[in-house]
Amino acid sequence: MEIVYNSIGVIHTPYIEMAPFQALEDDTNGPFILELKKKYASGLKDLDKYKYLMVFFHIHKSKGYNGSNLAHPPSMNGGSTGLFASRSPNRPNTIGVDVARILKIKGNKVFTSGLSALNGTPLLDIKPYLTVDRKELD
Repeated sequence: MEIVYNSIGVIHTPYIEMAPFQALEDDTNGPFILELKKKYASGLKDLDKYKYLMVFFHIHKSKGYNGSNLAHPPSMNGGSTGLFASRSPNRPNTIGVDVARILKIKGNKVFTSGLSALNGTPLLDIKPYLTVDRKELD
């Protein structure tokens, strides 16, 4: 089965070649901006009622999946862990996800806290982030 995703916009970050493996809420390297295509801008209505959102993106500069289900995070100094227990970008499906704080929304742009995406990363989707009891984070 072929699965096709279409970009709804682009992510702007200060990261050109290397991004953090985990988004940092207090990242001061920004700005971090989700720029939606104009045709999706009306979909941002009421998003400002939430504090956080989930950002789904295509890891477009991944080296690709090499068939190994092990990852070798730099923090493990040569050790390995299961691919799905890591944030390695080299996965069977190059889908990234971050949770970010919404700072402001202006037109078709959402300004957020830190993201782990490179500048120019294709944006796939955004969704409000709620805890399991359907409440916002404080």
